Amino acid sequence: METASGDFVMYDIGFWLTCAAIVVLLAISAFFSGSETALTASSRGKLHSMADRGAKGAQVALTLTEKSERLIGSILLGNNLVNILATALATNLFSRMFGDSGIFVATLIMTLLVLVFAEVLPKTYAINHSESAANFLARPVAVFVTILAPAVVAIQFIVAVLLWLLGTRSASGDNSMATQEEIAGAIALGHVEGTVHKADRDRLLGALDLKHREVEEIMLHRSDIEMIDADGAPDEIVRQCLSSPYTRLPIFKGDQENIIGVVHAKDLLRSVESLLRSGKEGTKRIAKLNILEIAMKPYFVPETTPLDDQMREFLRRRTHFALVVDEYGALQGLITLEDILEEIVGEISDEHDIDFDEAAKRDKEGNYEVDGSMTIRDLNRAHDWSMPDDEANTVAGLVIHEAQTIPTVGQVFIFHNFRFEVVERDQNRITKLKVKPL
Repeated sequence: METASGDFVMYDIGFWLTCAAIVVLLAISAFFSGSETALTASSRGKLHSMADRGAKGAQVALTLTEKSERLIGSILLGNNLVNILATALATNLFSRMFGDSGIFVATLIMTLLVLVFAEVLPKTYAINHSESAANFLARPVAVFVTILAPAVVAIQFIVAVLLWLLGTRSASGDNSMATQEEIAGAIALGHVEGTVHKADRDRLLGALDLKHREVEEIMLHRSDIEMIDADGAPDEIVRQCLSSPYTRLPIFKGDQENIIGVVHAKDLLRSVESLLRSGKEGTKRIAKLNILEIAMKPYFVPETTPLDDQMREFLRRRTHFALVVDEYGALQGLITLEDILEEIVGEISDEHDIDFDEAAKRDKEGNYEVDGSMTIRDLNRAHDWSMPDDEANTVAGLVIHEAQTIPTVGQVFIFHNFRFEVVERDQNRITKLKVKPL
């Protein structure tokens, strides 16, 4: 409003109503900005715990975040509407006050107000109190999402059409992989920041990795399997079982590829005890022992079976022992439930286990002497290294893969920021190496 002399009357009712409208719109913008940050930054796990304790807002927040695209679309639509309207009112107000220069003044002042009070301040608070803010703001946000749903659906349709014209498809479907990667990333970050111990990190990541790793990666290779010859003398079989560090031993007949059973040490001892008690001949009755009568039927699994599936199958069958075969049915190795559990909790040893020194000792030159059959994963976990295991499972396999030949004793290779020296070789097998991180 202007006077007869042309001077602007600053404090008329229109001025104050415009100022009040701008303040209200900035407050609504702050609400949208804080809600967006709170709902996207809050942990779904913590929200779920809050919902279990009776927090109704947390349950609404979980429901909203399940359809994140619609949630973000509604918040962005509402936020842009109020910001644009507030800027338009401010431009009109300051243009009346300062003429043509009012546009510049309005832009400067509204940028400052929106940045501080509608963006930085609410978002900072929402980040620092994400779960509590999400619990408080979820229900009013749900009302806005419902009101703006038709407009958001129309906008999503337009965007989908534009993406289709550009040859792009919207991402959709299973989020389980993304969730697992998020958990693994949080665990790794926690270890870097010092809040998660190395042992805890290894156990948690080991459990997450089971579905991505296969039986062939951790199986005991067939060259290292201790077997019983079904045609052997009964007393020799008993002696072999008692001297073995293993509880279960596969039985072959004729050829070691021909596995016909698996004997458990307890079953063997029960049979021997029964023979000794059934007559006066004493130990001579052991000659009547028939190992095949007490052997269990062998259980074969493909070498490409995921460890997660194999562990569930072990539990379902109530067995701990399986023989691994390739696509042609040829024996490749064996795997036990303990092998899978060791991928989670680390090495499990008892008083009967053979002590394999896992490269724990370091010489004066900084070399670690390791067995060639040691898996790269175990070596990485033992020393917190990042040696690649994509192309080979064992240290010897990695050296052969990179060298593209079977090295001789004394040869030295440097790759992946590690120095490898071949120390011992048995025919075509590398049995011992020295490894040094560079």
